[in-house]
Amino acid sequence: MAAADLDRRAFLKATGAVATLALAPNAPARADSAAIPIVDAHIHLFDATRPQGAPYQGPDAFTSHKSLPHDYARLAAPLGIVAAVVVEASPWVEDNLWVLEVAQSSDMMVATVGSLQPEKPEFAEYLERYHRNPLYRGIRVNNTARSPMLQLVADPAFIGGLKRLAQADLVLDTANPSLDLLRAVVRINDQVPDLRVIVDHLPALDPTPAEGSDYAAVLAEIHGRPNIYVKLSEILHRVDGRVATDLASHRERLDYLLTVFGEDRVLFGSDYPNSVGTASFGEVVSLAKQYFATQPRVVAEKYFWKNSLRCYKWVKRAAGQPELA
Repeated sequence: MAAADLDRRAFLKATGAVATLALAPNAPARADSAAIPIVDAHIHLFDATRPQGAPYQGPDAFTSHKSLPHDYARLAAPLGIVAAVVVEASPWVEDNLWVLEVAQSSDMMVATVGSLQPEKPEFAEYLERYHRNPLYRGIRVNNTARSPMLQLVADPAFIGGLKRLAQADLVLDTANPSLDLLRAVVRINDQVPDLRVIVDHLPALDPTPAEGSDYAAVLAEIHGRPNIYVKLSEILHRVDGRVATDLASHRERLDYLLTVFGEDRVLFGSDYPNSVGTASFGEVVSLAKQYFATQPRVVAEKYFWKNSLRCYKWVKRAAGQPELA
């Protein structure tokens, strides 16, 4: 795709000869993708049928507006997924507890990422309360027009909260990728270098040709920062109302992002059920398998489960879930 070509050329120009990680045509292909267990590092649980409802109910096409562990497991297990990380989409503080309780009911749920505001005076109390549960492995902060991340990082209280997060050995997930979000992530890493930060759904960011150089420059800056990770999720997304489901349409961008972040900082996430109406769950997983079938097995294993374990430090809860030697 033209935008990806521009981004890749601009990146290489900005950084010089950056080593390509297993991208050569003669790179050894990994064997039997089905044999690699998959940990889905990004799913959402919610239940709009609760008496209080739910502020997030999934996309319009997800008509049940109810996503619970048994629903997910029924679809995920046949695809080779053995565990999942639940990322909270509700801004209600009390839903941090709700999602912990729901995740606790299913051994397939190995971690939750809550929703708290680090700049708030009560953040330390809430963080201490929730992360007593070993399933609670981090928080997610949304990048929105009302609360832009680039503005938040200028707030000493926000940075102070992130330092508490790092001290607790927890993770920061970021939502809604944009150029300003990427710049904010760099500033977070400058001020809290020990904090593991994940840029969610970066393949869904489609920079315009005019933004290509700035996009390449900030990714070049991120390239050398080992505590900044990326979820190669929402690969299948709408562009001008169309969804390209073939690998060829996405390979260039995936190659580029794998080059930028390296094999140790990329994670798989399905974003279930947000793809409903855009692509099936099977198509989401299949495309990721197709792409990483072109990589050495060790790279595929890192993407599909090892990197999420190193980053989130999730808790193995079932015999079929993998663990590091």
